Amino acid sequence: MSRIYAIFLFFYCIAIWSQTTNVAPVLQATGNQPYCAGTSVKIATSMTITDPDDLGVNNIFIQISNGYVQGQDLLTLTGIHPNLGSSWDATAGKLTLFGITGQPTYTELTAAILDVEFSNNSPNPSGTRSFSISVGDANYLPSTGHFYLFVPNLGITWTNALALANSSTYFGLHGYLATLTSLDEAVFSGNQASGTGWIGASDEQVEGQWKWMSGPELGTALTFTYWNTGEPNNLNDEDYAHITAPGVGLSGSWNDLSNTGASSGSYQPKGYIVEFGGMPGDPVLQISTSTSLYIPQITATTDGSSCGPGTVNLQATTNQGTVNWYTSATGGTPIATGNSFTTPLLNTTTTFYTVTSDCLNSPRTAITATINDIPVLSVNPVASGCSGLSTILSATTTAGVVRWYASMTSTQPLFTGNQYTTPVLNQTTTFYVEADNNGCISTRIPVTVTLLPTPNLGPDETINVCANRSASLAVFYPNATYSWSNGSTTPSISVTQAGVYQVTVTSAANCADTKTFTVNHYPLPELNSLLINGLDMTVFMVENGDFEYSIDGVTFQTSPIFHLDEGGFFTLTIREIHGCGLLEIPFQANVFPAYFTPNQDGINDSWSGKGLLISASETLTIYDRYGKIVFEINPRNPSWNGQINGQLAPADDYWFVYENKTNGLRQKGHFALKR
Repeated sequence: MSRIYAIFLFFYCIAIWSQTTNVAPVLQATGNQPYCAGTSVKIATSMTITDPDDLGVNNIFIQISNGYVQGQDLLTLTGIHPNLGSSWDATAGKLTLFGITGQPTYTELTAAILDVEFSNNSPNPSGTRSFSISVGDANYLPSTGHFYLFVPNLGITWTNALALANSSTYFGLHGYLATLTSLDEAVFSGNQASGTGWIGASDEQVEGQWKWMSGPELGTALTFTYWNTGEPNNLNDEDYAHITAPGVGLSGSWNDLSNTGASSGSYQPKGYIVEFGGMPGDPVLQISTSTSLYIPQITATTDGSSCGPGTVNLQATTNQGTVNWYTSATGGTPIATGNSFTTPLLNTTTTFYTVTSDCLNSPRTAITATINDIPVLSVNPVASGCSGLSTILSATTTAGVVRWYASMTSTQPLFTGNQYTTPVLNQTTTFYVEADNNGCISTRIPVTVTLLPTPNLGPDETINVCANRSASLAVFYPNATYSWSNGSTTPSISVTQAGVYQVTVTSAANCADTKTFTVNHYPLPELNSLLINGLDMTVFMVENGDFEYSIDGVTFQTSPIFHLDEGGFFTLTIREIHGCGLLEIPFQANVFPAYFTPNQDGINDSWSGKGLLISASETLTIYDRYGKIVFEINPRNPSWNGQINGQLAPADDYWFVYENKTNGLRQKGHFALKR
């Protein structure tokens, strides 16, 4: 009895298990077709869906998982499928197949997948495309075998996103916050997801040391990064990686945010990306399959050229098929096949066109066979120049550029251009000239420069003369013309003004030399003023010059400053050391009392210069300590009695200035009024 019960229980459990366990379908597809511009091609050549316990599924998702070009690529459901509809997501590059009235059968979905076609609106598409076909809504990347799902959740923190991602499952696969370890993954997840949000990288443990904090790469350093420009900037505890919002810098790139991110705008978290696949214990699933296509095209071309009429070799390569050569951009029949084509004899530049045999209707690629004219050079092989000077040589060409060389075999040109200015030449010298038209070289022609004598005017001169005398400037060269900077045309000129004078002497052979004369004037001695401060005298001249000074007529000095032992009559002698004049100025150095006591006792009751008789050409002005005039001594008031406007001036220090307009003498000092 117990044995019968055990057998019954075993079969009952099997029945219950079979009723509750849903086996995932197995998808298998093939397809690697060529795609030609302007056409459409089916993405799969065969497709099967095997599921032992289901007859259908709600949706099939077909995505361009590699090489997708938004705005150009398109997936379209063709054919008649009455129970199915389709929708195209241009951002994700994904086509969704769904039932119209109910769940579609695998038979209907298989037929529909085989009718999905790829097209591209560019006249010259390139690259390859990979397609993932999946029963789930997560994006499938064939290169990793993983699934990627964006989960919208406005304002979610990184730590909450990490926890929710780690608790997610997808057909038995364990989820984790995405770890994007290649450009393939980064572009696919960043550009083709339905939104942008958190990924699984952080440097919260050590600032600047970014690690993956989830998935199979948990705890490992980032060996691949896709940071936006200027990121990561590590500002304000920004320790968590986030895919940048669209329109902010590099599309699909990363930036670092704080755990919460911004409260609004481009840096507010919009959700997170969960990756499925690669975790220990994950089941082996075949809920996705993939196909691909390639675009046959001309991948490289090499133009050719010929110097003058001739044949030209052109090169082209293709990634698939054979290169066909044509004489026109459209129509016609091939004139040759293969990667290399030698043209017939050409007299003019001609364009040929290529296309791969696997896409004969694609736009053809132009390749040019250039016929360059062999240049003809025009130059005088004999030239004349002036010794000690540079010479300008000229040449013209019918095509290309002119190059000048130092020898017949030189490879490094001295100059490129029609006119070449030689270095200074002191002997007969030969140069060589040729023309180059895109590698087509003319015959190299020697040009010999024969030198003619150049007037030798000697070195430049500096002439110093007294300001009241003229300077004679002269040069001489036989059978020559003269041109002075002041307009004169004679061999010599006489000038009275200081300055720079130039003369150009041109020989009968038209060789010229220029000489510069600099004329400096020694100024004549002219007194500006004499200043005596106490018994210290300073001489001021109208112009600075080379002057010597004396007050006894015997001993001269270069300094204009004298110390007078006492007042009295003197004669100041000034002479210019180059003999440009002598000046004698008689003057009186007045002695002024250091104080006076205007107290009406008959002693020092008034103040003036000792023995000074003020004339109409002299002034003696007295100032208080604030610079205010308190009295002026003149012929009518020969001394000061210590009063200001009839009032006694206070005892204090006062200042005076004596001026003689006849000889420019000026004395100043101070004295005390005592009471």
